[in-house]
Amino acid sequence: MVKRLVFLLVVCLPLLAFAAPKDKEKFNEPGPVQLTKDGDKWAQKTLKKLSVEEKVGQLIMVRALAEFQNDQSPAYTSLRDDIKKYHLSSVIITVRVDYAGFVVRNQPYEAAMVLNKLQRDSDLPLIVAADFERGLSMRLLATPMFPHAMAFGAAGDPANVERFARIVAQDSRAIGVHWNFFPDADVNSNPANPIINTRSYGEDPQAVGEMVAAYIKGSRDGGMLSTAKHFPGHGDTDTDSHLTLARVNGSLDRLHSVELPPFQKAIDAGVDSIMVAHVTVPALDPDPNHVATISPKVITDLLLHDMHFGGIVVTDAMDMKALTGVFKGPESQAAGRAAVEAFKAGNDMILLPSDLDGAYNGLVSAAKSGEITQQELDSRVLKVLRAKASVGLNKGRLVDVDRIADTLSKPDDMAFAQQVADSAITLARDNGDALQLLQAERQSRKGTSAVRNPYDIPEEAGSSVFALVVVDDMRGDSGRAFERELKQRLPDANVMFVDSRVAAQMTETAAAAAAKARAVIIAAYAIPSAGKMVKVQGVMKNSVSLAGDSGTLVDRVLQSAGKKAVMVAVGNPYLADDFPNVPTYICTFSNASTSEVAAVKALFGEIPIRGKMPVTLPNIAQRGTGIERPVTTASTANGRAQRLMKH
Repeated sequence: MVKRLVFLLVVCLPLLAFAAPKDKEKFNEPGPVQLTKDGDKWAQKTLKKLSVEEKVGQLIMVRALAEFQNDQSPAYTSLRDDIKKYHLSSVIITVRVDYAGFVVRNQPYEAAMVLNKLQRDSDLPLIVAADFERGLSMRLLATPMFPHAMAFGAAGDPANVERFARIVAQDSRAIGVHWNFFPDADVNSNPANPIINTRSYGEDPQAVGEMVAAYIKGSRDGGMLSTAKHFPGHGDTDTDSHLTLARVNGSLDRLHSVELPPFQKAIDAGVDSIMVAHVTVPALDPDPNHVATISPKVITDLLLHDMHFGGIVVTDAMDMKALTGVFKGPESQAAGRAAVEAFKAGNDMILLPSDLDGAYNGLVSAAKSGEITQQELDSRVLKVLRAKASVGLNKGRLVDVDRIADTLSKPDDMAFAQQVADSAITLARDNGDALQLLQAERQSRKGTSAVRNPYDIPEEAGSSVFALVVVDDMRGDSGRAFERELKQRLPDANVMFVDSRVAAQMTETAAAAAAKARAVIIAAYAIPSAGKMVKVQGVMKNSVSLAGDSGTLVDRVLQSAGKKAVMVAVGNPYLADDFPNVPTYICTFSNASTSEVAAVKALFGEIPIRGKMPVTLPNIAQRGTGIERPVTTASTANGRAQRLMKH
């Protein structure tokens, strides 16, 4: 018997040892962000083992595509080799952008699988970040389509923001993402701002601060690191820093009363990191070459010392033109100098250097020459290692793919995304007849539209309702959900899509359709996006206004339609400034498909309209105002229609 036991032990123990998972094969269990004693010990112990080269690598973040990649594909092997060669600590996941500039979203399972693969191929656990400002739907399919931050501002309930943040955190952790570059703490006080706009909660510092704090709480409770951006404030600018240098011109008093309060609120709420913008702020640093990202006065003096922030300071993307234009010379040397100056200014994480080899070697050289002290390098690396431990990466780094279907896209979460979009709809002006006409038209059609077979011949467009959908590019998805929802209610609605390429040719056709129709809808899509340029009066400008010919077309249709027109700003609410005589004006503050659905529901009186303006629309509506409308009943709609017919 004893011999048999000995034999079994000899045979089985090696097998058990082989079957036991290595440390890095353990699953990363999500939970609230928390640095435990064991986690801190791991961070301290790990730091002591690192060489200078390995420490520098812990301070650099690069891109990773969240898509299927063969192990031997050039894209994957290049990223894997960079992680090993430069000892990189972190990646930010993204997706491809096609030839026309459209984001090619992928599936959650693809993201999880590639992140698990990268974790296995990395010596130290990777901390994975993402720009999930509107949730995972920004990059991934089959996830809740939450609207932009300004829509939450219009809905006005911080509890919605907290719940949203918790959902995003739980979904993100399920696929292996630990760090979100959100919330946006910018106060969008400049209507001409082409890059912040609806990404901000609004123009009131107090309200923005409340929403920011709520997001941070929900995110941390859900297990995800949060980031307040873009310090010290990118809201009062009229330039996109992806394209050129942006300037914040406010006085010191203005900064302390408008731009900085939401960031202080974020710090007080326990935000994990703060992202610094590529903007110049003369009131803080008069040197015209000192972009905030490389300004010790902005980061070390103001953020770290005066505002008492002790978390991770991360640069905005170092490959943005607002920064790359500051450093001259060969790209490798310029990237190295930029990284060193950013570190010396007080940044802990160098995000997306324009030249990885240059940034890495520049930092290593500075550390070995004494330009960067060993003590300072260690303190920055320790911050990053502690952040990893606070999300459990010291215990396990992989995600359990089998649990994704239990976590992502829960029906309640999908319904909540639609609920937020519904509650954000704001009626800024109602001096016309369009809403009454549309609602009466819908009531007259109820019960007449049967479910259609895919092979049924579509009804011909009628003349009762004309909808003009103005988009940046007709090849994209913008307006498709709006059209689908409209057609479900009025199958014969005349829907016309235009973009700046065809607007001039379609102007008279659209004006004639508007004159003939009983009610006219103009759905105008203008969405802030990095590097966006439109032609205004023959000149390409960095703007979120409608392009020149599209704007002319809208103006012509409004003139033709008169009081029977309603304009829906599906995105940028400030479009009304270009059309001061618009009779009825509705804002969604987002172009998410849920916002498109909400807009159609509001047009036909199917949901109450209760949103309040989070920003001021000059000569249209003041912040905090909003015309409320209840759900429309059949008797109400018919009564209004009869009164309009009498007049």
